[in-house]
Formats: sequence, C-alpha cells, structure tokens
Amino acid sequence: MAQLPDPLKHRTADHPIEDLFLRRWSPRAMSGEAISEGELMSLFEAARWAPSTYNEQEWRFLYASRDSEHWETFFNCLVEANQAWCKNAAALIVCLSCKMFSRNGKPNPVHTFDCGLATENLLLQATTMNLVSHAMAGFDRSKARVALNVPDNVDIEVMVAIGRPSDADVLPEDYRDMDKHPSGRKPLSEIVASGPFSF
Repeated sequence: MAQLPDPLKHRTADHPIEDLFLRRWSPRAMSGEAISEGELMSLFEAARWAPSTYNEQEWRFLYASRDSEHWETFFNCLVEANQAWCKNAAALIVCLSCKMFSRNGKPNPVHTFDCGLATENLLLQATTMNLVSHAMAGFDRSKARVALNVPDNVDIEVMVAIGRPSDADVLPEDYRDMDKHPSGRKPLSEIVASGPFSF
C-alpha cells in the first residue's frame, strides 16, 4: 500500500492538541482499490455521533461505491477537474442537510453547520482508518438534486471522495504538487480575537 506523506513532519501545532487533527488532510491520490461496506459504515457511524441542535441529527448521506450501479450517476455530477482524480476513488458520498426541524416544521438556522460537524467526524474517522478523504464543492448541485432525487427541503452541502492512498504519480500532472505535503494553517492571531470583531 502506498504511504501518504506524514503530516506530522509538515505540520506543527502552536498549542497542545491531539495528533489526529494534524494528521487529517485532503490528498487526492487514490489507488482505485475498493473499500468494504463495513469500512464505509464505520465512517457513517462516526458521523452519526456528531452533535446537533435539539439532537435533530439533520444530516443525510448518499453514497456510491465505485463498482456499484450508482457510481456513474454520482461521478457524472462532479466537475471535470474533480473527475480527473476522483476516477480512482473507492466511493463518493453526497452530504445533505434537512432544512426544517422535524419537531415542529420550522426552519433550522444551523442545518448546514450541523451537517458540517457530522462530515468532519466522517473525515476524522477516515484518517484513523488510513483512508484518503477529500471534501469537494466542485460538483453540479442542480444535477445532483435531480439525479439523486433530493427533495427541495433538503440542502446539498458537499461531496466527499473516499479511497485508499496511492502515490501522487497517479494524479494528473497539475495536481501532483498538491499531494506532496499537507497544507498549513493561518496563525490564531488571524482567526481569533477577544471581544468585538477586530480583523
């Protein structure tokens, strides 16, 4: 099995945190090797335990394994640039959020936020399983809504590619440099302030 670059050799936290947060990153190089239904369910199980407002659990996940009858439907929703590397993914996941509270039918102002929490759980679980996970905005939401029969009261948030790691040389040349090492982050001084907004 190919080895991804070790994020801990490229990333350093400024304050003490668990290594898992540094180890999670979004490479694109995947081997095309299948992952099991059980492995996929472990990802969704991690997502299931995310926090949500009123315990609404308003996230929904649709998926297609690469050898399933649904693969082409999911794959064809991707923009061409993402198809170029997602062709080697083991699975594609569409993350959705229900816009209305099930408890009273009123709008849920944090449905997108809660879906993001569940998706992050999924991505972190993939990291612990040595799987590649890469969330994407680059897909046609209107096409996905029709192709996947998503109702109007559900938002289509993001697509995630999941797979087993591979060497960067499986990628189109334009993408190889991006997989050489994980990206860094802005310093806390640029994203955190005590008191009123001061950035």
